[in-house]
Amino acid sequence: MAMVYIERLVMFVVLLLVQVLVLNHIHLYQLAIPLPYIFFVITFQQNTPRWLMLTSSFLLGLLLDIFTNTPGLAAGSLTLMAMVQPYLLDRMVPRDVADSLPISSATLGFGKFFTFSAIMTSIYCLIFFALEAFSFFDWQQWLLRTLCSSVLTLLLIVSVEKIRS
Repeated sequence: MAMVYIERLVMFVVLLLVQVLVLNHIHLYQLAIPLPYIFFVITFQQNTPRWLMLTSSFLLGLLLDIFTNTPGLAAGSLTLMAMVQPYLLDRMVPRDVADSLPISSATLGFGKFFTFSAIMTSIYCLIFFALEAFSFFDWQQWLLRTLCSSVLTLLLIVSVEKIRS
């Protein structure tokens, strides 16, 4: 069990550093921003305590907000995503599996993992860009940024998952 927590801590640090040092400088046509750090929240095991999920997601979001000068956007969005993840996961996972099911394409199957990741990525991007815009005055731009960032992030998540498994 300690190895799982060490692996999660390493993933936390690596995703934070990659986002802050490399991916924050990538803005494709001022629309798509890669946000692979949400992979951290997507891959919480099924039996992870809620307080741990919420606390670590908030901490990751807070550190991202500090380094990227986005006051509260990532922290709020990742915390909401951590609240939704167990409920959505219960809908995706068969009832007869073990409680400590690690979330990956190997355990869920590629189709379910892709669907789960797509829904979680869309939720995150919708909330993140809605909080960033803080108005729906230019709603076409908001939807376009959400769609493009969701697709780019989902491609990164699926690529990382294929490498990982």
